[in-house]
Amino acid sequence: MSVETMNRHEQFLRLFMANETTIRAFVRNLVPSRADADDVLQEVAIVLWNKFDEFRFDGDFRIWAYGIAKFKVLSWIRDQKRDRLMLANDVVEMIATDSHRMDNRLQRQRELLEFCFHKVSPRDRELLLQAYQPHSIIQDVALSSGRTVAGFYQWLYRMRQLLQECVHRELAREASL
Repeated sequence: MSVETMNRHEQFLRLFMANETTIRAFVRNLVPSRADADDVLQEVAIVLWNKFDEFRFDGDFRIWAYGIAKFKVLSWIRDQKRDRLMLANDVVEMIATDSHRMDNRLQRQRELLEFCFHKVSPRDRELLLQAYQPHSIIQDVALSSGRTVAGFYQWLYRMRQLLQECVHRELAREASL
């Protein structure tokens, strides 16, 4: 395998893996069952790979993938028409548009949460990260923070409120510009 081919494989995998969760959610919004959504996502991944040479690197991979996913969903629906519970194409278009709009909003909220998170003191950031690690035990984190478990839960609540208010404030500021 040539170096150029290996680089192409690596570029595709990086972009696909970075966006797979949102592409899966997009497809899942349009397809009624998880198993069918998984099948459609496999088809989407194949098309993305086969058409990867057409992707412009100055473009947005996620948006490009959404377009391909939408057409794969429409194709899947066409093939499933005998099922009475299938959505009409115009409804799929509407849901796809709404999903894309919602994804953009959620992406912006995630970016602002990251921004607000970095405004928190390093010690508080560390405790928040510890508290939300998979399999973390709140009692242990509370103990390491010097708080009681009840006090730590109160602190977590206040921190979540603080971060939420910061995100809302930033969104309102952006909306007023």
